[in-house]
Amino acid sequence: MEAELLGWPADGPTLRLDYERFAYAGKFVMSSTGKAVAREDGELVGAVAFNADRTDETVCWLRYVTVRQDRKGEGIGPRLCRFVRDRALERGYEELRIAVNNPYAYEALHRAGFGFTGETTGIAELVLTFPSEDAVDERYREGLERFRDRELTDAERSFVSECLERGQPAESDDRARRTDRTGVADRAARDDRTGG
Repeated sequence: MEAELLGWPADGPTLRLDYERFAYAGKFVMSSTGKAVAREDGELVGAVAFNADRTDETVCWLRYVTVRQDRKGEGIGPRLCRFVRDRALERGYEELRIAVNNPYAYEALHRAGFGFTGETTGIAELVLTFPSEDAVDERYREGLERFRDRELTDAERSFVSECLERGQPAESDDRARRTDRTGVADRAARDDRTGG
């Protein structure tokens, strides 16, 4: 996977994504956010939109993270978020934040080194930050419990239970065994085990 920074918010980059293959596709045509993309074999497989906090210019918010539907569960999201995180820190941001609305995104951002702050937004999204203020397993589990209390699909409920049983993931760039939204081991892990 190759990551590329298309531009910072002031550059006004826009990106047209196929709405049938990418969640939040319409959010990426706006020119008010910076954009970064992930490509594999020249094909777009993920994107992140981000901008500075409205009241604290030392904070960069990851606004939207999307991975192509057929590539979810392969670790593309966490790797792309780490890429944006590292570029933002190099640019002088001191902190990055993101608000997530589902347990898959919550887990992915923990793999990217973010940690749950204990805060939620007005629309019940959980706020994560880097550097993590409190990267202990207890805080990680607290966030998962908040998802468990919500109306979840069977696959989401099973995923949350798996994560609670396992505990906080380490930040990593490897392709450790993960499961996608259907509970199937991801393609990279299968290939690693089968030599494919």
